[in-house]
Amino acid sequence: MISAEAEKRNHLKLGKEQELFFFDEVAPGCPFLLPAGVRIFNALQTLLRSEYRKRGYQEVQTPNMYDVSLWKQSGHWNHYSDDMFKLNVEKREWGLKPMNCPGHFILFGHRERSYRELPMRIADFGVLHRNEASGALSGLTRVRKFQQDDTHIFCTSDQIMSEVEGLFDFLQSIYGLFGFSFKLKLSTRPEKYMGQISTWDFAEEQLKKALTKFMGDNWSINEGDGAFYGPKIDITIADALQREFQCATIQLDYQAPINFKLEYMTNEKTHAAEEKKAEGEANPDELPAGRARPVVIHRAIIGSFERFLGILTEHFGGKWPFWLSPRQILIVPIVPALNDYVYELQKLFQGDKLNVDIDVSGNTLQKKIRTGQLSQYNFIFVVGAQERDSRSVNLRDRDDPTTQNKGVMIPVDEIRQKLRALRKERRLKNAL
Repeated sequence: MISAEAEKRNHLKLGKEQELFFFDEVAPGCPFLLPAGVRIFNALQTLLRSEYRKRGYQEVQTPNMYDVSLWKQSGHWNHYSDDMFKLNVEKREWGLKPMNCPGHFILFGHRERSYRELPMRIADFGVLHRNEASGALSGLTRVRKFQQDDTHIFCTSDQIMSEVEGLFDFLQSIYGLFGFSFKLKLSTRPEKYMGQISTWDFAEEQLKKALTKFMGDNWSINEGDGAFYGPKIDITIADALQREFQCATIQLDYQAPINFKLEYMTNEKTHAAEEKKAEGEANPDELPAGRARPVVIHRAIIGSFERFLGILTEHFGGKWPFWLSPRQILIVPIVPALNDYVYELQKLFQGDKLNVDIDVSGNTLQKKIRTGQLSQYNFIFVVGAQERDSRSVNLRDRDDPTTQNKGVMIPVDEIRQKLRALRKERRLKNAL
């Protein structure tokens, strides 16, 4: 049974009220993001890109569709073809990509690689399509077209622990901004899998060590729920109503480098393969001296942007924190004679890259303010002759009830400085 609070926060309801997105039968399961929705979408991407720069990620773009041979090579055709959109073009069969992995493998392997390039962290915000059953579609939480904060890390076996630890730190940094708590579980080898059991055992052991180091005993095992190519760590977040959602995932993959014959030049004169051959443990996939296969870590932090937008809408109940808000500022003149000052202020704050709207309609002042409050603007600036003459604004703060009736007069230069700092600090509350 859906609670009254959950119904009030329903992202389809709020998405319509706040004009964030809509759906149309011309493209079932494919959301149309409106300007306000795109503002949130872009703020999320800006956040991730800022973290990418600090953490050594490289952003790439890859094609939206590939010849079916690529999906057969990756193994997705046998495991995932029913969930793909297929096309026939010039007598060739193609598939729209439901994930970025194979394209990134092609990208890594298109030229010679050196151990000096590892770990290589490739990020991609590409558009993905999955042929979800029409009965399974559900608002933004289950769609057919979406984008992810998708990344593949190519590294050596010795780098796995440090990379996974870095991803745990990444998780904390991102989820803390939204006030999410999270749980972690290890999903192990499924019944249908690729590769050797010994490789799976080693991969699972690496993830167990990383989990224990990060979480102690506060993690669980989900037996047999790993991907067909490797074990994974699934991360579940809890929203404001303590409902749980899986967004992030960390997957260890030893199989794709074999399937795609990915390799890099090592700095060793001899290779472990020669030692194993001498001991009678030869592996047909072993490479000659001076070459080795990378390990691939698949990871997403927020997962689908569309799904995350739905989760955030309900988590915040439409009351967006300032840095993420599509409606940060509303400027309202007391009388039409002050419209020029309103336009001037709008231009100033837009120059600060803030989301600023104005209301110069014929409605009464009280109605303009009330409409702005119902629309959940973080700040409403009311301006009269006194504010114009003193180069100031009369501020009403959504998160400070003491300002919502009379407001507080603040000089324009001062409020601009405070708002720039507030956006940069990414606080949950306005807190000027």
